[in-house]
Amino acid sequence: MNKRLITVTTVATVSKILNFSCVDGPGNRLVIFLQGCNYRCKNCHNPHTIGVCDHCGDCVSHCPANALSIRQNGSGKSQVIWEQALCTHCDTCLNVCPKQSNPKTQRYTVEEMLAVVRKNSLFITGVTVTGGEATLQLNFITELFTQIKADPALNHLTCMIDSNGSLNETGWLKVMPVLDGAMIDLKAWQEETHLWITGRDNHRVFKTLNLLAEQQKLHEVRLLHIPSVTDFQAEIDDLADYLSQLPISTQVRLNAFQHHGVTGEALEWPVCTKEEIETLAQQLEKRGVKNVVRPAVVFS
Repeated sequence: MNKRLITVTTVATVSKILNFSCVDGPGNRLVIFLQGCNYRCKNCHNPHTIGVCDHCGDCVSHCPANALSIRQNGSGKSQVIWEQALCTHCDTCLNVCPKQSNPKTQRYTVEEMLAVVRKNSLFITGVTVTGGEATLQLNFITELFTQIKADPALNHLTCMIDSNGSLNETGWLKVMPVLDGAMIDLKAWQEETHLWITGRDNHRVFKTLNLLAEQQKLHEVRLLHIPSVTDFQAEIDDLADYLSQLPISTQVRLNAFQHHGVTGEALEWPVCTKEEIETLAQQLEKRGVKNVVRPAVVFS
């Protein structure tokens, strides 16, 4: 491995690491959840990954296992400390956090994350970085993927990003040489609907989709169907026309909205039934969309 490429000062704030997943890209994958998101989706299933902990300490007194404490760091600033050995993962801290954050995040250097990848390398086919919004920590991702590709013991692993598509072209071109594929969420077809759901418009999402498609790096487009909320069925003709022009290798994965993990008004939204998701799939296929993938979920 070319150790000159390692910059140990490049760190990421990590919410969680899954050593094994079969739903975050092709094959068996190690999945790295990075903390922080630039969207404020009303239907977010992981709302505790949106904000970055500001160490306000509001969660400390609520922890039933006393796994959280607040101390002064070397600079004299307050810092919430998480003692993993005491934690029962009851998620009380996540529920009371006013910032939609997580006091249990951990900081990893690229070298530390490479150690995690090496430990699992014989059991996985690749690494997926997700979030939150993974590309907010692009330097870490780019360096991590570069090191994986440069290491003869790891370069068989595919490197993928799961993203909301908000990264600009400059950023995508930076990571493109070491990127094997990306999974991009298309939250809504119309800008107005997208803005209402996420707080951001979708212009850059379409630019991302087009760029990745041109570079043959668009592994998957993800559509979360929320009956009476998302506009996929109302815009089915235009949506299908767009999706049918993507590379044949690109999967169009349909996900069915459920209440698991969501908060606020989204709890009042109707869940998506198996019949509704199948209707959407058939409507897309009838209009020429290939490689439509149905969700592997337990429907309510």
